[in-house]
Amino acid sequence: MRTLKSLCIAIFISSGIWVHAQEAKIKGEVRSDINEGVPFASIILSQISDSSLVKATTTDVNGGFAMNNVPQGDYFLSVTYVGFRRYDSDQLKINGEDITIEPIIMESEAVSLDAVTVTAEKPMIEVMADKTVFNVENVGGTAGLSGFELLRRSPGVIVDNNDNVIVEGKSGVQIWIDGKPSVLTGDDLVNYLRSIQASDIESIEIITQPSSKYDAQGTGGIINIKLKRDKRYGTNGSASLGLGYWEYLKGNSSVSINNRTRKTNLYATYSNRMGETFNAMNFRQQIDDQVYFENSRNVRNFNNHNLKAGLDIFATTKSTFGVIVTGNYSDGGSHNRSTTEIIASSEDATEALLRAETIDEYTSDNAYFNANYRFEDTLGHSLNVDLDYGFHNNERVSDQPNRYFNREESELLSEFIYRMETPLSIDILSLKADYEQDLWNGKLGLGFKGSEVTTVNSFGFFQEIEGDLQFQPERSNDFEYTEEVLAAYFNYSYRNDKWSYQFGLRAENTHSTGELFATQQSEDSLVVREYLNWFPSGGVTYQVNQKNSVGLNYSRRINRPNYESLNPFQYRLNELGFRQGNPFLQPNYTHNVRLSHTFNYRLTTSVSYTYVEDFFAQVTDTLAAGGTFGDLQPSYIQERNVADEEVWSVNVSYPFDVNNWWSVYFSATFYNTSYTSIDPKFNPLNQSTFNFYGQNTFKMPKDWRFEVSGWFNTRSIWGGTFVTEPLGSLDMALQRKFFDKKLSASLSISDIFYTSPWRAAGEFNNLPITGGGQWESRQLRLNLTYNFGNPELKASRKRKTATEEERSRIQ
Repeated sequence: MRTLKSLCIAIFISSGIWVHAQEAKIKGEVRSDINEGVPFASIILSQISDSSLVKATTTDVNGGFAMNNVPQGDYFLSVTYVGFRRYDSDQLKINGEDITIEPIIMESEAVSLDAVTVTAEKPMIEVMADKTVFNVENVGGTAGLSGFELLRRSPGVIVDNNDNVIVEGKSGVQIWIDGKPSVLTGDDLVNYLRSIQASDIESIEIITQPSSKYDAQGTGGIINIKLKRDKRYGTNGSASLGLGYWEYLKGNSSVSINNRTRKTNLYATYSNRMGETFNAMNFRQQIDDQVYFENSRNVRNFNNHNLKAGLDIFATTKSTFGVIVTGNYSDGGSHNRSTTEIIASSEDATEALLRAETIDEYTSDNAYFNANYRFEDTLGHSLNVDLDYGFHNNERVSDQPNRYFNREESELLSEFIYRMETPLSIDILSLKADYEQDLWNGKLGLGFKGSEVTTVNSFGFFQEIEGDLQFQPERSNDFEYTEEVLAAYFNYSYRNDKWSYQFGLRAENTHSTGELFATQQSEDSLVVREYLNWFPSGGVTYQVNQKNSVGLNYSRRINRPNYESLNPFQYRLNELGFRQGNPFLQPNYTHNVRLSHTFNYRLTTSVSYTYVEDFFAQVTDTLAAGGTFGDLQPSYIQERNVADEEVWSVNVSYPFDVNNWWSVYFSATFYNTSYTSIDPKFNPLNQSTFNFYGQNTFKMPKDWRFEVSGWFNTRSIWGGTFVTEPLGSLDMALQRKFFDKKLSASLSISDIFYTSPWRAAGEFNNLPITGGGQWESRQLRLNLTYNFGNPELKASRKRKTATEEERSRIQ
């Protein structure tokens, strides 16, 4: 706590720093008539005498702008932005001294859609220096998808067989929601993303080079999922309803409402997804002189409810207060059936069959509360403070009968019936502050963050003995994990006509305690760690001419293990396999270097190099024989630090218009992944991969729109241990708007040729494994969305909260 107080004092003392600019420049800010910054507005400086253009720029994300090296003379400023009336200033007289103009207030164009058809819209893909933005709301084929299904269709993103997200060949990607890291990880995160509707998502930001302002967690970068917020005055809203079907029926619905005045903005959104789906897998592994061939099919039912509500209060022209409450409740279950053939490899004959089932029932609820204060003045100073609290609870009961039969299945040889009860609770408290001010013709940023996460897992193991389920204390335990992180950073950016610089440094001190409470304590019952890390980042961009720019970026980042990965529980998958955490798992560290070139603000080419120290992979190892039917040798899945990883990648992305009714976006990435082993059991792999994503949009008469999109991936490495065969998907969607564009209807089909099922092979500790799998990737979906309310366009306040990184690590 003393460290946290010291950081706070240092931050606020620093806010008094002010250095007068030595070079002549014009600076100011552009705000809407509800006192919000207008980002990316076009600013043009022209001569009074002949209206000739002298300089041009755009506002930053907060609406600020600056023009350097302006010669003496008489000028005027023009400001334009979609949805606002053009602004032309009075005469500006420049005599060699810097000037700060009064805030420019833009007036909205309150145009009725009954009178004018507004055709301007965001491009589907926006490619920037540090990120790629996938504007989901402009893609008709996403209606009816879940948030997790949408990730599979995002440019440059791959989801492997264990639902791990990979970007440009790099794992360790952090998922953020509305600018804050999710506390959820693993299965819980996947289930939460499945509960979100794609229609509730505004955009997905794929951030490959986060600055020091961001949490250092996430060696593969950050994917920020931004949920929709209404952007208009008055009372507005929308309602949607959808169905999806191929093998199982699914339904989705949502309603959102927003009320905005000049002093307040109140909003709420509710959504629901329910239905069934499946995934199927098969694995073949050889252990000594026995072969195990397993086929499984898991049918999952779900019923998910999401709620988000918030209030912004625009107290003064400089200060805004806000609160956000988000909640999720899910219940459902799954029924997994598997058959494992046990074969004597020497005779190639089946010795026995294991028929196993896992019947899961679960409930999950979480809620997060955020309070925010933002101050911003006309002199370039801004302060943003977030206080967050959240909790996550999960109750799961798994019944697991295991029955061994002879080869003909005519005789029951043995039977083991288990039950596992695995409740989980997580609490998160976080405080962060970010301060910015103009300094030396640039922008200085300072900030700090303190967070505490407490997670409690219980594992109750029961076995049926003589018809009764009996608690097994020697196989049951509790695990408590607490993690405290204190962080502080500075960041400085500067920009002139040709050059822009950004560099920063982030320090994070981590203290963690993991304690296992079991009947039989072991040497790994208590693990305490404390470490301080420094994470530099920086970049430079050179504007060669009006159409060409070149950039170079570097960052160092960390990937801490998921909370569940540290838990030494032995969770049974069936009689012959289980999953176990590793309390000695170390975080890994990444160095990222990226060289990029942009042509005509559209065509972007980049070359990247990533080096990962202490890469951890999910491996399959074996235990000594015994404890099962016939003293068979079981296997288990565990994450371990196994190697150092290197990834070289080249990416080309290009959005363009063929004509006024056909637009195209494509992204192509070639990357090579290789490993240097630090674990003698690990088999280091080396694989080159080509990934392609493409989207075609056709605007047709009478408000029809047709889309064709797809992705393809050649052989690639999944999780450090598996090499998968090529796979891909082709999707189509048809969309039309009715009733003055208030009603939108879409019909879509995904994975038309059913080419996304996967095949893979791997080896660890001389244990070869081959396998494959599929899910309900082909779906036919119908979705309807109706918008109601005031049609006047207004920009809404966008902000982040404090618990993004922690929420991304819950499993």
